[in-house]
Amino acid sequence: MYLRRKVDDYLAAWKTDENRKPLIIKGSRQVGKTESILHFASANYESIIEINFVRDEKYKGIIADGYEAGNIIKNISLLDPSKKFIPGKTLIFFDEITEFPEIATSLKFFSLDGKYDVICSGSMLGVNYKRIESNSVGYKKDYEMFSMDFEEFLWAKGYEGMTIDDMLSHMKTLKPFNDLEMKVYHALFLDYTILGGMPAVVAEYILKNTFEGSLDTQRQLIADYKEDIRKYASGVDQTRIINVFNRIVPQLATENKKFQISKVASGARFRDYRGCAEWLADAGMANICYCMEFPELPLGGNYDPDTFKLYFADTGLLVSMLDDESQDDLRANKNLGVYKGALYENMVGEALIKQGYRLFYYKRKNSTLEVDFFLRSATLLIPVAAKEKSGKAKSLKTMISSDRYPDIRYGFKLSKDNIGHENQIYMFLYFCTFLLKRFMKEFKPKEEK
Repeated sequence: MYLRRKVDDYLAAWKTDENRKPLIIKGSRQVGKTESILHFASANYESIIEINFVRDEKYKGIIADGYEAGNIIKNISLLDPSKKFIPGKTLIFFDEITEFPEIATSLKFFSLDGKYDVICSGSMLGVNYKRIESNSVGYKKDYEMFSMDFEEFLWAKGYEGMTIDDMLSHMKTLKPFNDLEMKVYHALFLDYTILGGMPAVVAEYILKNTFEGSLDTQRQLIADYKEDIRKYASGVDQTRIINVFNRIVPQLATENKKFQISKVASGARFRDYRGCAEWLADAGMANICYCMEFPELPLGGNYDPDTFKLYFADTGLLVSMLDDESQDDLRANKNLGVYKGALYENMVGEALIKQGYRLFYYKRKNSTLEVDFFLRSATLLIPVAAKEKSGKAKSLKTMISSDRYPDIRYGFKLSKDNIGHENQIYMFLYFCTFLLKRFMKEFKPKEEK
């Protein structure tokens, strides 16, 4: 059972580009990279040369004569004469290149040769990417793949473009959803939040139409993540990174969700754990949300790298790490209020990352003023509040009305409440979060029309 993915359209567009370069698809373990690439290849190439450097270690010898495309093809054919190289009709797929990053040097020569298309992929590429980048700069394209977002989940459930277009239209016109729409979309989003977007979990759910087995699959993925840490992190960093990974959920459960190294382990000091959060982010396991020093543009040059929140890259995996009582409450009663709003913030952060945004928050010292996330337009900074319950979004109102924050004139509130607009605050439902980037492209505040 193949689940449609957004990478499908990217691969199709890449194939039509006459000047296409070798492609590297990055992404964490089990997000569907290999399956999507092979699905694309089977529909577009007469010959597919798949080389997996974990499964077939013998192929690490294909660079024995250097990195020229002709020499590599000769050595692949020497190892397996059944592989057919047909110019213009062949895809060479190097999988699990984290195990053999040297192959990236060959991409320059395949690009110059131009006879064969090349795609590389592998888990944990972010951790070792500097080595790969230096070997192929200027002769490749990159694509980062994530677990399924809510739109891809809707596709898996049979909802097509018309449904998504209608949801976006509601946002643009600020037209509230009717009761039936609210009920259906909210139920779908609850299921997606509990399951997450790992294709193996979603496929099992689609086939069985039940959560049966999903928790076991999720917990196996968590175990695999920890094994990757042990495999790819060096020395004492292994233990420190696993300690940080294990503390994401309990620290999100606190009122102050700022990640505190002092609570990771007894006697833990920040300088000893420096880089652990970044390692998890590079590995695609976690998302970092940095604290802004002051809420103003530009975002990228205005944050404290030592003050941050840590979220899971896939909310379903966060759910799988909750205690048994919370699991039962969530799966049986669909109570997303467990863990004091941590799930709401995590799902919003995940959706923003999957749209290409970086994550930033703001907490004013000696004050209750705090905003969960920020977006930006060409000229404006837009604070985003993720509300567990219906509320007045006081921090948004303060920022909008105060002369202290000249880059802020509007705010977005995400909650379970219907779409609305009041006092320069635009209210959207959680299940609309995946559409924010498309909404922002044409965002024209009502007050300025």
